[in-house]
Amino acid sequence: MMPVKTKIFDQIDQAISILSTDNISEERKEILQPLADYIQSKTDAQEPIRINFICTHNSRRSHLSQVWAQTMAFYFNVKNVQCYSGGTESTALFPMVAETLKNTGFQIETISEGKNPIYSIKYAENEPAVIGFSKKLDNAFNPKSEFAAVMTCSQADGGCPFIAGAEKRIPITFEDPKAFDNTPQQAEKYQERSFQIATELMYIFAQIKS
Repeated sequence: MMPVKTKIFDQIDQAISILSTDNISEERKEILQPLADYIQSKTDAQEPIRINFICTHNSRRSHLSQVWAQTMAFYFNVKNVQCYSGGTESTALFPMVAETLKNTGFQIETISEGKNPIYSIKYAENEPAVIGFSKKLDNAFNPKSEFAAVMTCSQADGGCPFIAGAEKRIPITFEDPKAFDNTPQQAEKYQERSFQIATELMYIFAQIKS
């Protein structure tokens, strides 16, 4: 009897199916390409692919990037990918980020409460959950060496010219949806940013040849 291949959750699969990379500008593609090249070089060498997405507070963009990168790696069957996130300081994963991912079909459970809650974020039935919580980039949860540091916000990019242990430092910055907190557009803008990140990571992982 053939084993059943683990499938991404249907709602996430549907969300990915309507994403289009056609609107990514050539200028933006040049910004994204170094991460695709890094992943391809590791794939070619059959080495583990570790990516740490870094933002100032590790509360919004870095978490969305971590979760979508892990999801896209699975979706495009890119092996040996482990995604992380960190900040120049730790705060908390902003609740609207968890809500946005939940609305897209991710299964989210709160593992622990408190000022810095810990979340289990699943994109497929039998795949390990992404563990989401705010932490400094050098937290013990994150890799110490042989990883790519992807700077997802301009403050962290400007404030961290050197990331200890990183093989490569790649700035891929996104606008902060925090600007729309406590406004009528909050949910819409968080979803918009989440789908932008998903689309750009889809563009990256779709290129990778095993």
